[in-house]
Amino acid sequence: MNFITGKHLPRRTFIRGMGATVALPFLDAMMPAGRLWKSVAEQVDRPRLVAIEMVHGAAGANADIGAKKHLWSPAEVGRNFTLNNDSALKPLEKWQDYLTIVSETDCRMAEAYRPEEVGGDHFRSSAVYLTQSHPRQTEGSDVFVGTSLDQIYAQRYGQDTPIPSMQLCIENIDQSGGCAYGYTCVYTDTISWAAPNEPLPVIRDPRVAFEQLFGAGSTAKERQARRHANQSILDWIGDRVAELQRELGSVDRQRMERYMEDIREIERRIQLVEERNTSGDVREIPEAPAGVPDSFEEHVKLMFDLQVLAFESDMTRVSSFKMGRDSSARVYPESGTDRPFHPASHHGGSEPQLMAFNLINRYHVSMLPYFLERLNETVEGDQTLLEKSLILYGSPMADGNLHNHRRCPLVLLGHANGQLEGNMHLKAPPGTPMANVMLSLLHSLGVDDMNSFGDSTGAFSLSAPSASALARARQ
Repeated sequence: MNFITGKHLPRRTFIRGMGATVALPFLDAMMPAGRLWKSVAEQVDRPRLVAIEMVHGAAGANADIGAKKHLWSPAEVGRNFTLNNDSALKPLEKWQDYLTIVSETDCRMAEAYRPEEVGGDHFRSSAVYLTQSHPRQTEGSDVFVGTSLDQIYAQRYGQDTPIPSMQLCIENIDQSGGCAYGYTCVYTDTISWAAPNEPLPVIRDPRVAFEQLFGAGSTAKERQARRHANQSILDWIGDRVAELQRELGSVDRQRMERYMEDIREIERRIQLVEERNTSGDVREIPEAPAGVPDSFEEHVKLMFDLQVLAFESDMTRVSSFKMGRDSSARVYPESGTDRPFHPASHHGGSEPQLMAFNLINRYHVSMLPYFLERLNETVEGDQTLLEKSLILYGSPMADGNLHNHRRCPLVLLGHANGQLEGNMHLKAPPGTPMANVMLSLLHSLGVDDMNSFGDSTGAFSLSAPSASALARARQ
């Protein structure tokens, strides 16, 4: 190849061999000769969207103790806020320049609208999170809620990627039929809806997600043969990679080497998990597939790494990640408490019990810096993936003890290609739907022809508040 004379690699370039298909990251060789990144960015560069849900709300959403101790939302509104030592968001302090906290918004569509819906908050909340619509109560196949934010973006700007969107999860979703209070389990199992009656399947096993990204064997038999031979997918494409490396400049060669090393390392970690889980030793979560780590942290980090690779290779620009499942009794000993998750959320208004739940909230948030670091060290064109990403992290439930949906926890991370300023705490007026924030996010992502979303009443400003707005927020 001769890149000097104007020839260049297409952005969508794959290396194939023996059933494996590896998409390349963005390389300088993909730039037309003599042109700057800004001149082509509009055609090849789109914000990455990651929507993360954590169930059961947060201790900071408790109005009596949590809010007064600022366990989620800081005391200051606007820029240069302080995350106190008890804040569940304290692990994000290093990343404050990329952090936008949006407090006091409501997910009213998760509330009971009819007497027979009372008590079913855990079994409809996840379906509301990204749709901001009220689910139809049913235990059958006639589900109906709304199209989710991630899928609206994927349908508009993800159709030119090999995978329009990825849906990942941590907890068990292998349930069918009714869960409780007249709701089918599908409302609890997924947060991504391609249409109001079309929930999208979710991947729990890192091995499955890996093979979705890299086409590691075109048939099940081929994949099994490769695993038994203890071969990496990179062994299948080694000759083609070496050939390509000879045609690239030094910077691109280094980028390719790092990218291939990342793929090999993630594959190695998955293999180690599978070997450990099939060794005959007693597992902590025996029902999980062999590729699923027993360790929550190990599982989450693998899923984050897979999302980074997916974004870097432009296999997809959209992912949703369900980090918990309602009514989960999982224990997180690394958090500092041995209380099971769901029982811990029912703190009964007791300050010691609420602070124990806050430890779990903080532990969950502490997973995010790893993802932010990985995105920040991955460069595409003239920016890092963190600069280009919009990450939502929140819950459609507020105070888990009350099962309410007013003043829900929500944070935004990344700069979304310059659409988010970061280092900001935005406090919504009482009664503001979370849907207003999501409508504004859709506008920021380029879906600016939408006038409403879910139960929105208007767009929510994501810019620094005015002096008068700050004065009202302090009242």
